[in-house]
Amino acid sequence: MNIYLGIDIGTSGTKTIAMAEDGSILADASASYGVSHPKPLWSEQDPELWWKATIKTVKKVVQLAKAKPEDVKGIGLSGQMHGSVFLDKNDEVIRPALLWNDQRTVAECEEIESRAGGRAKLIKMVANPALTGFTAPKVLWLRNNEPKNFARLAKVLLPKDEIRRRLTGEYATEVSDASGMLLLDVAKRDWSLDLLSKLELDRDLLGKVYESEDVTGTLTKKAARQLGLTTECVVVGGAGDCAANALGNGVVKKGILASSLGTSGVMFVHSDEMAADPKGRLHTFCHAVRGKWHMMGVTLCAAGTLEWFVQKLCSDMKGPKGKVDPYTTLMKEAASVPAGSEGLMVLPYLAGERTPHADPDARGCFIGVTLKHERAHVTRAIMEGVTYSLRESLEVLNEMNIPVRQVRAGGGGAKSPLWRQMQSDVFGKKVVTLNAEQGPAYGVALLAATGAGAYKNIQEACAATIREVSETTPDRTAKKYYDRAFPVYQDLYRSLKDDFKKLGRLDD
Repeated sequence: MNIYLGIDIGTSGTKTIAMAEDGSILADASASYGVSHPKPLWSEQDPELWWKATIKTVKKVVQLAKAKPEDVKGIGLSGQMHGSVFLDKNDEVIRPALLWNDQRTVAECEEIESRAGGRAKLIKMVANPALTGFTAPKVLWLRNNEPKNFARLAKVLLPKDEIRRRLTGEYATEVSDASGMLLLDVAKRDWSLDLLSKLELDRDLLGKVYESEDVTGTLTKKAARQLGLTTECVVVGGAGDCAANALGNGVVKKGILASSLGTSGVMFVHSDEMAADPKGRLHTFCHAVRGKWHMMGVTLCAAGTLEWFVQKLCSDMKGPKGKVDPYTTLMKEAASVPAGSEGLMVLPYLAGERTPHADPDARGCFIGVTLKHERAHVTRAIMEGVTYSLRESLEVLNEMNIPVRQVRAGGGGAKSPLWRQMQSDVFGKKVVTLNAEQGPAYGVALLAATGAGAYKNIQEACAATIREVSETTPDRTAKKYYDRAFPVYQDLYRSLKDDFKKLGRLDD
């Protein structure tokens, strides 16, 4: 039996699946961990948490699948993008990793654009503007604020690539995840030596760049022993979590958009050619499909906004039969509220916002609250606010004449029929779900199978394993309401933008 593992190093936990060659899931396992917030809008994590979770979940799925060590032929890696693992010359982690939703690097983003000769020239070099979540600003932050740590710096790796190093001993990455470092020439699919020079950063800080399905190494003896596998097991490039999730949704040809509702929200569309938004509102990255690209919009706090509401304000709720499952109760309540939440709107900017505003100062807001509103209205308004935010990305794609025929819903939020219907109504598009529900882990398991020779390319792997299982179409009445409400949602940010900055300065 040939088995392929997909490992997804997420923000709140690591998930590993064991997949058979025909695409069926044999086992899955997860291990959770926390995020540190030393200051407001800072997010950090100890890479050791990821490694312990990797060992735990790999051993668990191998056990559950009743697999022999030699059955596992390949491993694909996915992970939270943009995070910075700083290593010294002895491969010791210098400090906790700065994560994708960390917003401390506003000054460094300005420095990068200045060194590049302006925003437009930067976009020409790396296809994207400098955003606080990206990796390059984090490296400059280390240099500017922790010079002693920067003096020790030998390598900068992304989260999943730190796990690769521990698995194979190789310093390597792949094109989809590397695109989000703001150091990759996205058109040429290799490091931008021009930008590195302007930033005065050494090329040797970075690993070798591979295509996503390429084999980057095999397990070391130590890693094989720790995981209970063999040194014959290959590790492929893998993909950043957004591209990996898109593969798991079969987004490997134009016209199909993947909508993912996880902690963050992502609107992801395949492109056969590289096309960058000149205003820098959407990301243009290399896809995890050889020689292809993708455009992507990101809502920093999507289902994370609902999670915040549950954890901070509904922590005493009990679900059905006394079980702690507040989400089931909240979804049922929200479904009883009409579209529009009777005038209540939410701006889901709890961690700043990425697309289309690129504004780390943005703050979450509840607007239009009246004595009429109850908890059910708040829940639905949060869901609607997140979905409006995702539509902002769709509007930019429409402006760029990027075709979108179908939306494939993924992430934890896609499990809610209410949220799927809401996406269909707000987007005005057919929304489908698929037989594959394992997200990024499934996408990189398919890459592992491809790299190990089970399929000739990732397109063939997706065609052989992924199919539609449900379809949701727009409700005409709800769509009509949302089309009228969406411009109001957009105006709210424009009205409050300057006030967000004033709020941020109050505690200075």
